[in-house]
Amino acid sequence: MKNKKVYIISHSHWDREWYLPYEQHHMRLIRLMDDLLEIFETNPDFNSFHLDGQTIILDDYLQVRPEKKEAVERAIKNGKLRIGPFYILQDDFLISSEANTRNTLIGLEESKKWGNPVMLGYFPDTFGNMGQTPQMMKEAGIKAAAFGRGVKPTGFNNAVINDEKYASQFSEMWWEGPDSTKIFGLLFANWYSNGNEIPTTKKEAIEFWEKKLADANQYASTDHLLMMNGVDHQPVQKDVTQAIALANELYPDIEFIHSNFDDYLAAVMSDLPDNLSTVTGELTSQETDGWYTLANTASARIYIKQKNTEVQRQLENVTEPLATMAYDMTKSYPHDELRYAWKTLMQNHPHDSICGCSVDEVHREMMARFDKALEVGKYLSDEATLALTSNIDTSKLPKNSKPFVVFNTAGVEKNDVIETTIEWMRRPFSEGKPNELYDELKQIAETLNEFHVVDSDRNVIPSELVTVDVAFDYDLPTDRFRIPYMAIFVTIRLSLASFNEMSWQSFALVEGASQTKDKTLFDKNTQTIENDYVKVAIQNNGLIDITNKESNITYPSGLIFENVGDIGNEYIFKQPENDIPLYAHDFPTTITVVTDTPLVCEVLIEQQMMIPLSAEDLLQEEMKAVIEMRDRQAQRSKDLGTFTLKTTLRVEKNNRQIKCHTEFDNQMRDHRLRVLFPTGLTTETHVAESIFEVVERPNTVQNKHWENPTNPQHQHSFVALRDEKNGITISNYGLNEYEILTNNTIAVTLLRAVGELGDWGYFPTPEAQCRGKQSVDFAIEVTTENTLFDSYKRAQSFQIPTTVKQTTHHTGVLAPNYQFLSIDGKQFALTALKRQEFGEDIITRGFNLSNQTSSTLNLEINEYTPFEANMIEEFKENTSVSTIMEPAKIQTLRWKKK
Repeated sequence: MKNKKVYIISHSHWDREWYLPYEQHHMRLIRLMDDLLEIFETNPDFNSFHLDGQTIILDDYLQVRPEKKEAVERAIKNGKLRIGPFYILQDDFLISSEANTRNTLIGLEESKKWGNPVMLGYFPDTFGNMGQTPQMMKEAGIKAAAFGRGVKPTGFNNAVINDEKYASQFSEMWWEGPDSTKIFGLLFANWYSNGNEIPTTKKEAIEFWEKKLADANQYASTDHLLMMNGVDHQPVQKDVTQAIALANELYPDIEFIHSNFDDYLAAVMSDLPDNLSTVTGELTSQETDGWYTLANTASARIYIKQKNTEVQRQLENVTEPLATMAYDMTKSYPHDELRYAWKTLMQNHPHDSICGCSVDEVHREMMARFDKALEVGKYLSDEATLALTSNIDTSKLPKNSKPFVVFNTAGVEKNDVIETTIEWMRRPFSEGKPNELYDELKQIAETLNEFHVVDSDRNVIPSELVTVDVAFDYDLPTDRFRIPYMAIFVTIRLSLASFNEMSWQSFALVEGASQTKDKTLFDKNTQTIENDYVKVAIQNNGLIDITNKESNITYPSGLIFENVGDIGNEYIFKQPENDIPLYAHDFPTTITVVTDTPLVCEVLIEQQMMIPLSAEDLLQEEMKAVIEMRDRQAQRSKDLGTFTLKTTLRVEKNNRQIKCHTEFDNQMRDHRLRVLFPTGLTTETHVAESIFEVVERPNTVQNKHWENPTNPQHQHSFVALRDEKNGITISNYGLNEYEILTNNTIAVTLLRAVGELGDWGYFPTPEAQCRGKQSVDFAIEVTTENTLFDSYKRAQSFQIPTTVKQTTHHTGVLAPNYQFLSIDGKQFALTALKRQEFGEDIITRGFNLSNQTSSTLNLEINEYTPFEANMIEEFKENTSVSTIMEPAKIQTLRWKKK
């Protein structure tokens, strides 16, 4: 009887784009697929090929070889080509919770159109694994996940290492999420290339198998050994069945078979020992020396992350909610258009793409994809708002006014001050020459200097006139030719107080002054901005002291801009040895009040730093010689240049957040810019938004083997530090990297400028230096125990704009003010309001912001009844909806019309 069985799975890890532009990889993919289809027809012993867990490969192939569709379909149905379950192999941490969900949803759906997907959560090269993977996979009907990073296999006599949280004595383990969901975890302990290029000659085969079998046996918990026959962009090994036949001859006590994940998983999972380790939560290579966690990809090419945030927020938080609200008016939902937008966006979500660690050509093409998806989202949201506003009753608004509707499509109440532009008067080109119409309206505009805003009950609400201007615009009717015109546009500032989540309110712009003259927010004597919640004292050097007026706690000397050298690469930050940080507050600073009104105060802090122009020339030689970043000796150049930071602090009347907008023109190279917030709080942990989770992480490295002097981490909309009573939450827009420094200072990365890709060779990336004009946005909120969860949701809302649509006076079936979805649940964060994929039921999704039970949760949509569903929008066996939300639970509800 044979003692062991070796399962050899042919595959190719297909990075869609990386060290070559997309089309270079694309053309190689065509050859791979052509070879596979030929092998399937000519070699009956070739079991199958695993298509890397991503269905986009089929789209890419058939785009060039549409005539091969029947051959591809036949190969899948015959089990030769193993596909799914995902659309792309994403980076978990750098795309949103919903983007991770849609990747599975679309991938499974498209896989099932072809045949049966491989039900394995496939994360071979993801740069860290999200803690909610077990729950997300189980919700999709997937009971196992395979991954290459995040867990340290100990292997020493197969002993359990109890003092290492992220270690396993075997390559097989249980993986438990924060909600206690547990799935089978398979670590590629010897990487996903441990069975690559198997020799077909005796001497070489013996050499190969002696090493490979020993490596696999070191970590295997069963007699079922896995050999992955492939690696990055690997052409198929055409003689693999011949190599397997030779192995069976050489090792009669071992059975070598050409296999697939379905058969391997069935075998290994039926034979697991009782002493498997259980790893929990995020798997981010914390049990290493700290250099290759690859977390610094969160700060490579920050412009990519900012654009991704913009497009995700447009699709998830603007377009889908508005289209869902408009459905009862339109009787249609843009399923196909949204699917196109999502697939276009997700083409930017593979780890080498969204991580910003590819050659410049790749990221140039990404920006075009972002723009394509964004414009689809904008078009669809415009269609939805038109359908809604055309049916909203505005007849009670003053006849001499200009009605408009504001939509809050965030899952939390807003108290923002927004600016919007309303068309006051127009002259179509059909009425005269454009320049004459322009001059006519310009004269009229000069007489317009007082406006106010009323709500649907004609109550005057807080607003301020910003500008009156004349500009060209045009309409594109659906039933006739375009209409160009000149128009007077009035820009107003409007206070939205207690504006309910998922609701709209109707207003009107009226000529004439309002009578209210409240006190402004800035005190020039103390150089302080103040509203009901917070007081911000601005020091002469640009640092700020923030006082929480509810707790009377002050956080002094925040808003520290730090600049250091970076001689690393797109993957890894490396500060030069003995490099001394430079701080903006040590340089000349000017402070200017830009806006000071009863609604908003904006103060510009301008700081003129002098920093090195680049690293010294030695860095270029070290990169060309492929010297690993840890061994580089380059220092920063002695030549200095002016690096100007312009930061606008913004405090709004009813808003707890201090909003910050920083601009700079980066002409320097090889450096990093961060903003620091000392907290003075005594706590050993902090929290940050991750995928369907507010994850708690230690402030300092817990691993005794850690060597990296830094410990970068991923975030989405916020990171927060708090003690038992007080805290500080830092929100951001597309700034995905932070670090907690040793004195509990929060550091958020604003720019990392480097000159090479890194990894296995020298690939220069001059555009990764991010030269040119840039801006970043973040916000600060000081919290108490009563406002903590609200601050998290406000941080999420910080990324979600309100939507404004001008309309006319008319009657309508919709109320002027209406809340479509109401949420009663302090710990609940909404991530989706959409229609079911290719159906008309409403889908809501969200998660518990805490790892503790939420005792109150109630969602309501008028005329709809909710039922529990899974993440792929299927009804669960128990469809009853509980008002109690379990710790870290992801909740998907499917709402049916009553």
